[in-house]
Amino acid sequence: MERYTLLLTTEEGIVLHDYHRRRLNPDGDAATDGAIARFAREARPGVYAVWAGEGGVLRVEARGGSRLREGMSARLLVSPLAGGGGPVPKPAAPSPFDAVRAEGIATLLTSADGAEIYEACVAAVLGWDGGRLLVVPSDRPRVWSTAEAAVRDHLPVTEAPLAADAALPLLLVNAVAGTCAVDLPGRGAFPAAVRAEIERLFNELRRGPGRADAG
Repeated sequence: MERYTLLLTTEEGIVLHDYHRRRLNPDGDAATDGAIARFAREARPGVYAVWAGEGGVLRVEARGGSRLREGMSARLLVSPLAGGGGPVPKPAAPSPFDAVRAEGIATLLTSADGAEIYEACVAAVLGWDGGRLLVVPSDRPRVWSTAEAAVRDHLPVTEAPLAADAALPLLLVNAVAGTCAVDLPGRGAFPAAVRAEIERLFNELRRGPGRADAG
């Protein structure tokens, strides 16, 4: 079975390196780990789609970047995973997520009844309740997110449902765009200091030639 991820490389290394390694190689296969390490050493800065197959074989394609843009419009649609349980591996196209993506719009994906937000079409979603950083409960159906996993591992968070009809500030996060605020009427602004802390975390969790594990 091929595993898939979309990642960003910089001069300092792969952003969220160890979380991409976890996504591509959940069983800890030595050959796959070696292939990922070679890619980390040799890749030029850019955005790449990476597939890991059997025997440590990586397939790599350059990509143009993230669909996310700061301040972009947002909408709500029922998640194609609604009714499932817990996170699933990131799917490559074609996938059920193709039908809920639209150019220039961030689609927030909800429960079947539209009451809860689970994730966005190309990102995880975080919330802020005025004093706590909120993450979607672990049993909600969504794609396993490298960015969300890093936040859970390194920052104090609270699991809580993200109500679709609340004024709770939201922030989208993924491994390519980092953080992204979207235009969703009725929502407060996500606190700048908390957002900056998340961005610093993502910048710290890189790995390139000669660097120690950072995640």
